[in-house]
This record gives sequence, C-alpha cells and structure tokens, in this order.
Amino acid sequence: GRFRGIAQCPRTRRDYPAENRTPGHPKTDTREYINICCFLFLFFLKTFRPAAMLIERSSDFGKTWKVYRYFAYDCENSFPGISTGPMKKVDDIICDSRYSDIEPSTEGEVIYRALDPAFRIEDPYSPRIQNLLKITNLRISFTKLHTLGDNLLDSRMEIKEKYYYAIYDMVVRGNCFCYGHASECAPVDGFNEEVEGMVHGHCMCRHNTKGLNCELCLDFYHDLPWRPAEGRHSNACKKCNCNGHSIQCHFDMAVYMATGNTSGGVCDDCQHNTMGHNCEQCKPFYFQHPEREIRDPNICERKSCNCDPLGSQNGGICDRYTDFSAGLIAGQCRCKLFVEGERCDLCKEGFYGLSADNPLGCQSCACNPLGTLPGGNPCDSETGSCYCKRLATGRHCEQCLPEHWGLSNDMDGCRPCDCDQGGAINNNCSSETGQCQCRPHMIGRQCNEVESGYYFMSLDHYIYEAEEGVSIVERQYSQDRTPSWTGIGFVRVPEGAYLEFYVDNIPYSMEYDVVIRYEPQLPDHWEKVVITVSRPGKIPTSSRCGNTVPDDDNQTTFCFQSRYVVLPRPVCFEKGLNYTVRLELSQYSSFDTEVESPYTLIDSLVLMPYCKSLDIFTVGGSGEDVVTNSAWETFQRYRCLENSRSVVKTPMTDVCKNIIFSISALLHETALSCQCNPQGSLSSVCDSNGGRCQCRPNVVGRRCDRCAPGTFGFGPNGCKSCECHLQGSVSSFCHPETGQCYCFHGVYGRQCDRCLPGHWGFPSCQPCQCNGHTDDCDPYTGECLNCRDSTTGHNCERCLGGYYGDPVLGSGDHCRPCPCPDGPESGRQFASSCYQDPITLQIVCVCNVGYIGSRCDECASGFFGDPEERGGVCQPCQCNNNIDMTDPGACDEQSGKCLNCLYQTEGENCQLCKYGYYGHALQQDCRKCVCNYLGTVREHCNSSEDCQCEKTTGQCQCLPNVTGQNCDRCAPNTWRLASGTGCELCECDVARSFRPSCNEFTGQCQCMPGFGGRTCRECQEFFWGDPDVACQACDCDPRGIQTPQCNRSTGLCACKEGVEGPHCDKCTRGYSGIFPDCVPCHQCFAVWDVIISELTNRTQRFLERAKILKISGVSGPYQQTINTMEEKLNEIKSILAQNPAAEPLKNIGNLFEELTADVTEKMAEIEDKLSVIALKSNNTDTHLRALETDAERLIAEQLDLISAGALDSITKYFQMSLEAEERVNASTVHPDSLVELSAQTRQEVEDLISEQEAQFKAKQEEQSRLLDELAGKLQSLDLSEVTCGTPSGASCADSECGGLNCRTDEGEKKCGGPGCEGLVTVAHSAWQKAMDFDRDILSALAEVEELSKMVTLSNADLDSIEAVANEVLKMEMPSSPQQLQTLTEDIRERVESLSDVEIILQQSAGDIARAEMLLEEANKASKSAKDVKVTAAIVKEALEEAEKAQNAAGKAIKQAEEDIRGTQDLLTSFFSLLPVDLESTYENNQKVLEDKAKQLVELEETVRSLLQAISQKVAVYSTCL
Repeated sequence: GRFRGIAQCPRTRRDYPAENRTPGHPKTDTREYINICCFLFLFFLKTFRPAAMLIERSSDFGKTWKVYRYFAYDCENSFPGISTGPMKKVDDIICDSRYSDIEPSTEGEVIYRALDPAFRIEDPYSPRIQNLLKITNLRISFTKLHTLGDNLLDSRMEIKEKYYYAIYDMVVRGNCFCYGHASECAPVDGFNEEVEGMVHGHCMCRHNTKGLNCELCLDFYHDLPWRPAEGRHSNACKKCNCNGHSIQCHFDMAVYMATGNTSGGVCDDCQHNTMGHNCEQCKPFYFQHPEREIRDPNICERKSCNCDPLGSQNGGICDRYTDFSAGLIAGQCRCKLFVEGERCDLCKEGFYGLSADNPLGCQSCACNPLGTLPGGNPCDSETGSCYCKRLATGRHCEQCLPEHWGLSNDMDGCRPCDCDQGGAINNNCSSETGQCQCRPHMIGRQCNEVESGYYFMSLDHYIYEAEEGVSIVERQYSQDRTPSWTGIGFVRVPEGAYLEFYVDNIPYSMEYDVVIRYEPQLPDHWEKVVITVSRPGKIPTSSRCGNTVPDDDNQTTFCFQSRYVVLPRPVCFEKGLNYTVRLELSQYSSFDTEVESPYTLIDSLVLMPYCKSLDIFTVGGSGEDVVTNSAWETFQRYRCLENSRSVVKTPMTDVCKNIIFSISALLHETALSCQCNPQGSLSSVCDSNGGRCQCRPNVVGRRCDRCAPGTFGFGPNGCKSCECHLQGSVSSFCHPETGQCYCFHGVYGRQCDRCLPGHWGFPSCQPCQCNGHTDDCDPYTGECLNCRDSTTGHNCERCLGGYYGDPVLGSGDHCRPCPCPDGPESGRQFASSCYQDPITLQIVCVCNVGYIGSRCDECASGFFGDPEERGGVCQPCQCNNNIDMTDPGACDEQSGKCLNCLYQTEGENCQLCKYGYYGHALQQDCRKCVCNYLGTVREHCNSSEDCQCEKTTGQCQCLPNVTGQNCDRCAPNTWRLASGTGCELCECDVARSFRPSCNEFTGQCQCMPGFGGRTCRECQEFFWGDPDVACQACDCDPRGIQTPQCNRSTGLCACKEGVEGPHCDKCTRGYSGIFPDCVPCHQCFAVWDVIISELTNRTQRFLERAKILKISGVSGPYQQTINTMEEKLNEIKSILAQNPAAEPLKNIGNLFEELTADVTEKMAEIEDKLSVIALKSNNTDTHLRALETDAERLIAEQLDLISAGALDSITKYFQMSLEAEERVNASTVHPDSLVELSAQTRQEVEDLISEQEAQFKAKQEEQSRLLDELAGKLQSLDLSEVTCGTPSGASCADSECGGLNCRTDEGEKKCGGPGCEGLVTVAHSAWQKAMDFDRDILSALAEVEELSKMVTLSNADLDSIEAVANEVLKMEMPSSPQQLQTLTEDIRERVESLSDVEIILQQSAGDIARAEMLLEEANKASKSAKDVKVTAAIVKEALEEAEKAQNAAGKAIKQAEEDIRGTQDLLTSFFSLLPVDLESTYENNQKVLEDKAKQLVELEETVRSLLQAISQKVAVYSTCL
C-alpha cells in the first residue's frame, strides 16, 4: 500500500508520496534537507500492530541514524535497558507500550510527536530542539510480530509466513524551516522530479540571507551577526560600510562587541591608500585631506613631517587625518608618551632625560606625590632629584623623617608617631602603619590601649585597708548610692591609739603621696596625727630614695571634716622593699572639751604616685625645682589628681584617663592582668580603666573575690544576703563563708531567728518549763512539745487522757494508766480520764460517752455492744434521735435494734413516721394525717378518724372530683361530698342556668326564670312535664301528699303512707276507710301479702333468667365463674413454669389447649341441652347443679393429668431433702456428733481452769511481791549522792548540789557545783584545771617562739646574743603559770636591750654560727614544751571520756526509771486478765519479768564499769598534774 506525507507551513501546504517496504523498513528517501517543525508521525496497519518496533531519523541523507522512540508490548525483554518513562526532558528516548498491544487485530494506529505537547519549549532554535526537528530520512523498523501461539506448536515456515506487517496508511506532518527568512520553499538544484505532497528543502530567502535554509548572510552583508527572525523582528543581515574603498568584508565578533553591538563588519582589501575597519583611515605616511569627502578616492595624500625622532613615535610619522573627537590633526607629530612640544622635543612635567633609546621618551621622576611639594615640576628635569615636603626625605621623597609616619597628602607629608610615653617603649613607629613598639599587653597604634583581660591602674590603686586583722565597724552597701569607703568598713581608733599598715607591693621606685581616708565622728578636727614610716634598713645614697631626710618618714598632720587628708610631703618608696606605715591619733584637742574618749573611723591608707616628678611631666630640674611641661598643666587644669584622692569620684574626663594610662604603664612597664575571680565575676574581662571586674550579685572587690558586707556564700551564683534577724543578732553582718550571724545570748540559727533548743520566747529566749518530761517546747508560745511519761499540757503538767497522777516536777508522783477497765494500751479502755479519790484512794473512771460502771465496762442506755470482749465497744443505737437515751429499754443492748420509738415514729431505726402520720421522722416532725373520711379512698382509712396519707407531704388519697390536702372539698362544678364515693358533676344546663356551678350540698343549680329542677332541665317548682313542650301543674291533694312537688316527668304525686292515686286522693291497698281518713287493715293481711309478693317476685326472676339464657347462652350467667377458673389455671401454669420439676413437661401447652377444647365442647353440649329445656324453669336449678358438677370433675381430671409428670421430680427432691436432714442430725443431735464432743471438751477445759485458778492466784501474788521488792530497791537506788554530791534524802530545793532530775528556775539541769563532792564536780574541776594548764603552755610556747624569731634577726649584737643563749641553756621548763610569766618578762627585757649591730655582724660571721647552735638548743626546748602540750591533750581527752561516762550513767538511770514504770504497768495489767486467758498470759508475764531482771543486772554492771572508768580517768589526770 501507499502512504502519504503531509507538510504544513504557515503559508504553504504540500503533499508528497513515500515508498512503503512492508516486510522491511519503510522510509522517506527525498535527498533534500528538510527541517520539520511540529513533527507528527501517524500510520495505520491492516494486521496486528508489531509487538516491537522503533522509529529512526537521519539528518545526513541516511548516513547516520538516531532513534526517535521504541514501541514494544514487553519493553523489558524487547529493548532491555531502555527506560519506560515517563519523560523528564523533551528529547528523552523511552519505550512506549501504548501502541503495541495485540488488540485490535486490524486498523490499529501508531502515533508519535517529535515535540511532546506536555513540555513547554522556551527556545525553539536551541540545538536540542533543532536536533529533534531536522530530518532528511525517516525509518521504521519492525522487530517482532504478534502471533496467536500456533508457531510455538509448529515451527514450519508456512506457519510463520501467514503473519506479516501490512501498513495501509501513513501520515507525516511537518514543514520546511527557513528561520523566518522565507515564506516558501523550492526544489533544490538538480532535483527536478515532481512528487505530490513532497516538502522541498530549498528556502526562497529574503532579508539579505542565503543558503538552503537561509542560514547565512549574503556577501558584503556582514555588519550584523546572522540571526533567525523572531516575531515581528526580521533580524535582516546589514550591509558593510567601507566608504566606497572596498567591496569585500567579514563579520568580527570582537569588533561588534567593542562597538556596543551596533557594527561588526570589517572591510577587506581597502583601496586608495586607506585602511581601518571601514577604510576610514589613511595608511602610514599619508594624511587625510581636510577638505575632501571620506568617499573621495584621493582622500589620502603623502606629506613630509618635521618631528624630532628622539621624542616622536613611529620614527617621526605624523597624523594621517583630522579627527577632533579623537584628538587627531592631519600632519601633527605623534610624541612619545612622556614627551611633549610641537616637534616632540621636550620631556613632560614629572619626567627627565629625553632619549631615543627610551620607548617612552623620558624617564619618570618617580617622586612620591605624597612626599613631594605640590605645584610645578616635582623634580629637576636633568638630574631627576625630587623636591620633598618638610617631614619627608629620600631621593624620591618616599620616606618620613624619624619618629614620623604615614606619608600622605598632608601639608608636611608625614605625621608624628605620638607614641604613648608609658605604653610604648620609645617614640619610634612603623613608617607605613605608624604602629609604635608597645610594652607587654599594650595594644593600639600609639600603645594607648590594653589587651582584653588587662587594665591600667587608677591613681589610688594601691589601697591598704585598715580593717584587715583588727576589730572593724562593718558597713553595708546601699543600693541607691555609691559607698564612701572601701573594703568592708572602718576601724574605730580612739585617741592615743595607733594603726600599722604593711606595704610590700611598691611597683616603681619614686615619691608617693600618702593619703589617709577616714570618716570624721567629732565636731572638731584632730590637732595632731603622726605618720611614721618604718624602713627595712638604712637607705643607700645611690638608691632612688637616697635624698630622703628623716622628717619625710615622720610627719604630723591634722584631720579636718573632709574624708581624706594628704601628708604635707611625699614619701619615697623603693620597689622590692617592705615598709610599715604607722598612723597614731596623738591628740584630739589641747583644750578642755566635753567629748569623752574621742575617736575616729579610719578607712584606709592610699599610696598615690607623686606625678609631678615623673618624666612625662618634667623637662628639667629635680626635687622642688623641677620644671614641668604643658602636660602637667593640663593634668592640673582637669583636676585629675584631686578626683583620685576621694573614694567617691566624679566621672573621669578622657584627658585624665589618657594621662593616667601613661602613668600606669610607666610605673608597671606593662598592663595589669584583670585576674577576675572566675566564680565571683561575670567575665574574665575587666574595665580597662581601673581594672574593676563585672561582679555577680552581692560580690565586691576589684577582682570580685569577696562578698559584700552583709552577704555570704561566695560562689558561682554570687553571694546571698545575710538576712540577720534585727532583734536576734548583734548586727546585720554574718560570717562571709558560713553566713552565720552573730547572735545574742540564748539565740541561735544561721540568721539568729530562733531560740536555742530547749528555749522559747524569741528574741527574749528563756528555758522551757516542761517539768522534766521533755526537752523541747514551742519556740513562740513556750508550749512543751512531745511530752513524755504520759504527760500533756502547756508545761507537761498534767497526765494524758487515760492516765492519772501528778507529773509536776518535785511532786514525787508520776502518771499511771487508768484501769478503765484495762488501761490505755490494752485495747479495752473506755474512759477519757480518771482520778484518785482523796478520801477512799479509789480510782474513779470518767467514762466515755456510752459507757457506765465503776470500770466503764458496761454499755449505757441508748448504746449497744459487748465491751466485755476484747475489741468490743459500745456504739450508739442508730435510732435517729427518736428514742429516750435514758430509757434502758429504748433499744436492744446486744443488736442495737430500736424498740421504743418516740415522736410518732417506727421502723428498725425509727426512721419512718407511723401509720396515719406524715413528715420527717429524722427531724422528729411526724404529724397526724387529717383526712376527711367522706372524701378519702376507703382503702386508706381504718376508721373515720384514722386515715393514711402521703408520708412526706401529708396529702390524703382523695376520691374522684375531691380536692384539698385533707380531701375536704369538691372540685369546681361538682357536689355531694357526703356520698362517700366522690363528688358528682353538677351537670347544670348551660342554656337554662346562670353558671355551671351548683350548691355543694344539694347540687341545686341557679336556674333561669321558667326552669327548675336540680340541673335546670325541668319545669319550675310545683309543675311537671317537658319544659320544651309544656309544663302542667301537679294538682296533688294537699291532704294526702308528703311534698307539694310531684314527679317532674310523670306528674305523680308523693303520697303519704296509706294513700295512693295520681293525685294522692284515695286510700291504698291494705288500708280501709274514706280518704283522707285511711286506717291500716288487720296484721294478717300484711303476712299474706308478703308471701304472695315473694312468690310473685320469684316467679318474675325465673322468667327474666330464662330470657337471659335465651340471649347469652348457658355460659352467660357463669361468665364470672369461668373467668375465675381461667385465672387459677394461669396461676397453676406459672407455678409449673417456675418449678424445676416442670422441665420434663414439654407438652404443657398442648395439655392446656386440650383442656380448653374439652371445656368448650362440653359447654356446647350443655348449651344445646339447655336450649331444649329453657322453658322448663322449674328444672333450671337441677341442670345448673349438674353443670357445676361436670365442670369440677373435668378440672380435677385435667389437674391430675398435668401433675402426673412433675410428681416424680418432686418425690426425688423430697427424698434428697430427707437424706440431708439425716446428715445434719448426725453431726448435731446424735450422742457422738461433733457438736456434742466439742461441748464435752469445753466443759473439761473449764473444769481444769477452775482447778488451777487457786494455784495461779498464789503464784501471781508471789510474783507481785517480788516485783514490789525489786521496785523498792530500784527506787531506793540513789545515784545523786555519788554523781552530784547530794546528801542522801535531800530534795532538789534543799540541796545546793541538785540531783539527777533536778533543774534550776530557768529549767536547766542542776547537778554538782562548788562545794559538792560528786563525780560531776570532780570531773569539771579536773577539766577546768587542764584547760588552764593548756592555755599556760600555749602562752609559754608563744613566748619561746617569739624569742627564737628575735634571736635569728641580723641586727642583734654579740653580747646580747650570748646572754640570751646562756639564759636559754640555763632554762628549765616551767611547771607553773607563774614561772612561765616570770620567764616571759625576762625575755621581753632582754629583747628590748637589743640594738642595731649590722656592722658587728658583718665583722663577726663566725659568731653567727654559734648563735645558730643556740637556736638549735632553743628548738629543743620548744619541742619539750610541745611534749607537755601533748600531755595536756591526753588529760583533756580523759576529761571528755569522764563526761561521756557521766552521760552514759544518766542514760542508764533514765532507762531504769522507764523499766520501773513498765513493771508497774505490767502489775496493773495483771488484774484485768480474764480467766480464760490466765495461763497463756501468765507465761508471757513470767518471760517479761525474767527479761527485765536480766536488764537490771546488766544496767547495774554498766553503772559499776562507768564508775570504775571515771576513777581511772581521774587517776590518770592526777598523775599529769
């Protein structure tokens, strides 16, 4: 088959045929280069679509091929490694499965688009897009057929040959592409074959383009680069501009870019002696005629140039044309770069040395413009020497003078170094950067800054606090103002006293101003204050302080009302030496004043450099004649010195800050390290001015190394406020480490905010008064806490509930448990307290509520329980307060059931109101129901006076139409309450009555005129008939009527007895006579009349009954009986359904149905029979009785039938019940039953207990006697005489030595004292003597140590040393404080006789060795003294052991007392044991007694050992004395 290709262009449309190779590769063989835009390929097949195929393209007439796309049913097997998509780029090669399915079998299509519409093409001329669209050939390769599977069964060729490819139509859509420079295409040269629909490849170019696709510019049209047309912009090629001097050109991109993308054409082979891109210039040695046009062929002429060859370019060639914009003038010489002049024979300004060898003509002066004088030639034109500025130097003026830097445009060329006189080593700096040579840790160009972490000092940097090491007056910092002192406060110095300051950190040898900072306390100034400087030795004349005179070290000054004073003359100090500065307040006033004991507060001593003598301020002279410079004047003018003397300073000016920086650097030759305390500071960097670190809260000091006054706990979080209690502490300051405030006596706690243990009443603390039963009390109220010994009360002065006695100290009594009945700890204690009757001495129990009896062992009225049993209690009867609690029979004493309910209540707990009462029984508010008997439902009333109402509201149960809480009135529009059945409706005629209501007693409605009757529906009074028709008068004979009103319907009158007739006008039957005189007949008439009436009535009833049977049948009269039978049958059915024995009766429903059917059948038969004999009324009773008999017999038969199946089950369970009863009787009633055996065993046990009771009581009495004896011995054991020295039998009040349990009036323990011979007094005396001896030894050691120091000094003379040594050798260690004191005084006298022997020591080096030997002897003596100190320590330890022994003895005595109390409690508990528990309790008590006896023996041994240890310690102490 053929296929067609359709080419579409914007302006043309052409078709061309293509060759079809069915079994091979169909392709288009056009031999033209076709650029297809928007390429679409579509073909249809007659057979199956190929199972695998690919479309390829060629853009070089079939030489090379590229794949457009793969198509396959199974891409992975047919084209392995090829992606199946989706496409990520427009030129991705993928395998598509959409067009390779076996369906359809014919007319299947394959579609391919070169540019997928899903992708947006930004640049259609990009190489990627052009690579897809440019084709010359198209090829389809079918690689695999679809088969139906028969080729797998038969491999013959004819089987395969029946499958083939068959394309019946193919469409290729596209257009030729000419880059927008053509509107049609023509066949290429040499191709003349006309093919229908073929797309030709030769564009008919416009816009000065050429080529197969208009891809080139025409010749001589290269002034712009070739570009495809874009929209309305044709981008046509532009003709070159060669000014008529050339016909050839080419495009040069560099030229195009150099002209700003306006022209890139370069002319080739310029004629008429021209040259240049546009042939716009003349050739060398030709110049352009100024009056001729540029296109003139004779524009360029040849002319000789008079140019100096030394300074001209190109050997003297002049300008070829005139171009004022380019600075060209025809015939003008072109000078070398650094040459000028008409003939190029002069060097330009700034150059020198014209030379032909120099391509630039002249050499540059190379003068540095920054250092050269401005204006004129910078250098000599012959020699090249530069003319320099004032502060510049060098041949080229490229350097600064020494101590200058920064060659610049300044008038002088350079700037002074201005190095800081202290921070820099000298005034030399780098000539480029001006950086001075800094001292260590100095930075900045001028060395006028310090490194981070360093600082420069303030003038008052060297401060020596007076409060270091002496008693101080602390001051707390204020948050709102700067403190006027340094350190932690002041020193209080009285008149005549002195302070010494130790100076050991002089930084620089020079004179210093001595400043004393203080706080005046008196109105006048001190007249005489002496300052003395002690030096370490004689001042060498060659030293810095060699000119110091004695008056400089001893100066007198005055203290005024200001806060500081400066000595009149500066004092010279040298670096590396130690000094002592003594401040003495000699005299306050020479006149008599009223001031007693004058004093002042000294803050600190400050050494400030005597700045005037520093080199930075002097220019000559020395001492007082020193000549200062302007810096000193500035220093004074800004009052830098005065501002530094006071603690409170004004803000420092920058001038002062810079000068002080230089002073600090000069003195220390470096910057000072901050050394900020890492815990107390926020950063390691401090303020560069003064070095103050950034402190944490409440941390002070330059280094942030201590807590501020009034704070403590130096650490990473700063310091915490002391918060000392104002009333409990001496001051608001505390220990800086522990935070312990300084408390008044009797007060303790870190903040001094509470009393000592055992005291109360802060801040006036006093001992707790607890009668010896506890050591602690409430710190605020003094109430004793945790009272022991069963006591309680504010002062532990009374016994706890359940105990009795007198626990007050000195009473001799204590608290004992109340036997009510068994004591507080027994679990059977029913009394809150008890007391001992003072007359009978019997214990009287104060029973708890609900208990009575002498021992509170019975339940009171209104309570129930069994207190006799262990764990049993009496509980109040739960009767809701509706019984008499004093009535013994109000409730059951065992179960608590309420018996005699009061307040009209009833119920097990008297929780309900009685019958006929209502209200709230729990609130004793039961009231009688008041119900109207006529209006209340009869079932709720027992009588007319006894009715039941609603229990809560009292509402009675009313009859219909009766209202009110008491059911005592009819509802609206009703009447007749007295009927007893409820109120009836009035039923007043709406049209004939005035209102719907009626009289509640008579029911009479209020009728309108002309109407009457109760409901107004009748005629008016004394008339009868229908009021809607006519009303007639009654016309009754008044002689024979009871009432004038006749019957309103019939008009019959109401006759009297014996009268009858419509008008009551004749005598009735049974009466005789003439009306109105009617007389009753004889009484026999009445008897016969009654008999006849009964017979008549009976006959009438039978007739009516027969009529009823005819109408309703025979069951009609017996319907009620039948209904009753059905109800009973239903009850039987429900009973059987609930009985487990009815499970086998699965057909119970069928039986009931049969019963019903039989009854129905029988009833039908009876009804038939009755219908026959219905008229025979005489036999009715007989038939009825027969019917009842048959019904009863039938019911009996059915019941027998129903119960027959259940009888077996009932019999079975009944038999099981009998067997169970037999087993129960065997275990309870029979002689050998378990219950009988248990009863016998119980009786035997009770007999045995009765026999042993007497023996047990005897043993108990014996044990009680032994316990009493033991308790007496313990009570008689009095350790007070041995321990405290108390005479035997003496009380705490009589004895001065106290006792183990005695206390003073303040509540403190009282044992021993002066004049007592007890162990406590002896131990305390020994300890006191040991402490005194220890202090004497330490004092002696201090004197010896001071002596050894004095001996080693280098300024002692030989005679003194020898004398001291001899005395030391003669010394014997003193054995008493008096001897040590005498020795100390001798040593002091010897020391005071020592004098300055420096020269002698220099001459007597050998004698010094001897002194060292003497020192060794003294050290030996010191060692002996230390041995004595060790002995004293042993004595002290012995005393501590004695004190421990005393404490142990006290604890042992206390334990013994507790054991005695425990024994007494044990005795008390013996009497409360029940007989049933006697034997087991006896064994337990026997064991407890044995344990207590062992503990007493152990305590006795412990006491003996303690006494022995105390005796040994005393003996050891005696040997040490």
